[in-house]
Amino acid sequence: MDNAFAQPQTVVVLGGSSDIARAIVRKLCAERARTVVLAGRDATLLERAGEEARDFGATSTPVILFDALDPSNAGTTIDRCFEAAGGQVDLVIVALGLLGQQSHDESDVAATLAMMNVNFTWPVAALTRVRSHLLDQGRGRILVLSSVASVRVRASAYLYGGAKAGLDRLCQGMADSLRGTGVSLQLVRPGVVRTRMTEGLSPAPFTTGVNEVADVVMKGLADSRAVIWSPPILRYVFAVLRHLPGVLWRMVMDRAN
Repeated sequence: MDNAFAQPQTVVVLGGSSDIARAIVRKLCAERARTVVLAGRDATLLERAGEEARDFGATSTPVILFDALDPSNAGTTIDRCFEAAGGQVDLVIVALGLLGQQSHDESDVAATLAMMNVNFTWPVAALTRVRSHLLDQGRGRILVLSSVASVRVRASAYLYGGAKAGLDRLCQGMADSLRGTGVSLQLVRPGVVRTRMTEGLSPAPFTTGVNEVADVVMKGLADSRAVIWSPPILRYVFAVLRHLPGVLWRMVMDRAN
């Protein structure tokens, strides 16, 4: 369980090879996390993430393989993760993401379905089982990586943004449903982050690195804020952008693209 300083010692990471998740795990392990279950589809990358976690202090890094393209495996995957963690989990990080290629995917049914499964359907199904496990424990935290793309969906990335918007809104409701239970859920809304997923994209305002995101997340975990923005200034930027009239919004996005 969390130590005396409310630092998680047992962590499950869904999307364990994610660059952002790995940066967060490094910081968690440097503090007090000792058991880190890494779940994903690429065994090589997960093993590498496990080695990294052990370098920063973890003593146990089990790997669980699953494919987020198939939401039917979500429940059993979560059961396996909790079993690998020893049955009690302090923190579950949901870090799945597929950016895709909008210009191609918008005309391809299979590609569209893949985008929805990885970014929305699988995480939602997994959260359903995570919620049950943590409620049975009577405690625990969930950290879900959303995106500022969920706040107002752009035409140039409406598949990714739309899926993340669905996840973001569902998690807000789930967080409210957990009030008073001993279980909590926090959202992370990063802007553009320099990762493998964003390689080749044009530079965007307020772009950050994974370590900067991880620093902000650690502060957010410490003060239990409902939504963690990275960088924090994006909270104020999107407070304006989300309310722009459609014509102005499209003009701003056209310039950004």
